[in-house]
Amino acid sequence: MAGLVFASICILGSYACSHTNAGPKALTTKSSASSKTATALPTDSSQNQAANSARVTARVDFQTQIKPILEARCQPCHFSGGKVYQKMPFDRPETIKSLGTKLFTRIKDENERRLISDFLTQQ
Repeated sequence: MAGLVFASICILGSYACSHTNAGPKALTTKSSASSKTATALPTDSSQNQAANSARVTARVDFQTQIKPILEARCQPCHFSGGKVYQKMPFDRPETIKSLGTKLFTRIKDENERRLISDFLTQQ
């Protein structure tokens, strides 16, 4: 067990430290009784989880992140002076929250959709 703990401590990211000869996927330690193998988890999934967690917890700002997308896709109609501005003003976050994903009829870019979805789900 001590060898297994030592081997686990020796892994940093997806690389094995210089105390072992094993690669990033598996470590082998020898004890007097038998040989034990520990398998390191790929760091890609843990890095993706951390990125997703950061993306969800990071606050999306309407003025600097959402409004520029809408200005690029929905101007002039939904902005001051536009035909439907009185009914659906896209320069107001409450309008966007009330419309929800109906906005996606004009927003096709997946990154923009994800950002707007994050904005819609935050409190």
